Amino acid sequence: MEAQTSTGQTPRRPVRELPPVMTLSDIAADRLRVLYAGANVGQLLRISVSTKGCSGHAYDMNFVDQRGEAGDERVTDKGVTVLIDSKAILFLIGSQMDYQTGDFESGFVFSNPNEKGRCGCGQSFHV
Repeated sequence: MEAQTSTGQTPRRPVRELPPVMTLSDIAADRLRVLYAGANVGQLLRISVSTKGCSGHAYDMNFVDQRGEAGDERVTDKGVTVLIDSKAILFLIGSQMDYQTGDFESGFVFSNPNEKGRCGCGQSFHV
């Protein structure tokens, strides 16, 4: 039998804070700070997953106003906030977003433990 308070109610268990859906690398956080302070002032990066590509899914990123859409998850890491489309959360749990610069292209990339494979061109993934 569970203990009860003086009002006859069962005390609530302490709520443990859940880990963020995803994290940002230091480089990704720094790049977002630059983007948020420049051309994208007043906006946040919104990450979603769409159905496309040879493997079935692709990451989509767009800058939107700070409210985002109803149901978006706000993730703040290293002092930087991004929005996650509610339909993409299950695809992104445990992921880290990084920013990489190469000889011919630069951009945000995901290290996602949920991915089971990628297409040959690297533009899409499957879970």
